[in-house]
Amino acid sequence: MDERPPQSVRVWDLPVRVFHWLLVVLMTTSVVTGLVGGNAMVWHMRSGYAILALVLFRIVWGLVGSTTARFASFLYSPGRVFAFAKDLFLHRPAHYPGHNPLGGWMVLVLLLAVLFQVGSGLFANDDISTEGPLYRYISKNLSDKLTGWHKLNIKILFGLVALHVVAVIYHWLGRGENLVQAMFTGIRAWPSGAPVIALRFSSLWLALGLFVAAAIAVWLLVSQPVSQPI
Repeated sequence: MDERPPQSVRVWDLPVRVFHWLLVVLMTTSVVTGLVGGNAMVWHMRSGYAILALVLFRIVWGLVGSTTARFASFLYSPGRVFAFAKDLFLHRPAHYPGHNPLGGWMVLVLLLAVLFQVGSGLFANDDISTEGPLYRYISKNLSDKLTGWHKLNIKILFGLVALHVVAVIYHWLGRGENLVQAMFTGIRAWPSGAPVIALRFSSLWLALGLFVAAAIAVWLLVSQPVSQPI
């Protein structure tokens, strides 16, 4: 057994880390303001727009971003997922610089669930005073259905987030991997005996440009003026 102390390896770029924690803050804001209702719905919608911009950015960053940010680097085949799950069950070491095979698919499922949540919210209504910015483009009946799915999907998201938190706790207490600290610092401990994969980190200016483009796209989507009858 290699008893040398683990080395520190940079695995997460700044855009991924900022995305992660901003999403946590904004999702919390959306849940709280949605429960409060009334005047807080203005902030519920604003946080939803911000979440949509973040998710659009993350999808593009998953195609052109740093190595560990790319979907191609963490969406493994079913065989690899099964093998990793077996390693977990047998308490065998399994080292991945970014998301592991199970965590990678969880990331994709969470992204799609969040995207559906904000997408359905754009068409939703509360039958009182709040309507999504795209409500006027569909029928009231379809809006009501999307509103129902919007309310159902948040419960699914709660379950996914709970599963995510349980997995993080397991890695911390059961495997000695502090994933939370790594998502703050970008650096994680890497066993000295394990091979280190060369990682490429994309430009922060590229990330900033992509986020600005995503934010502008969302602003153009939600700020279309309502046509006035002639």
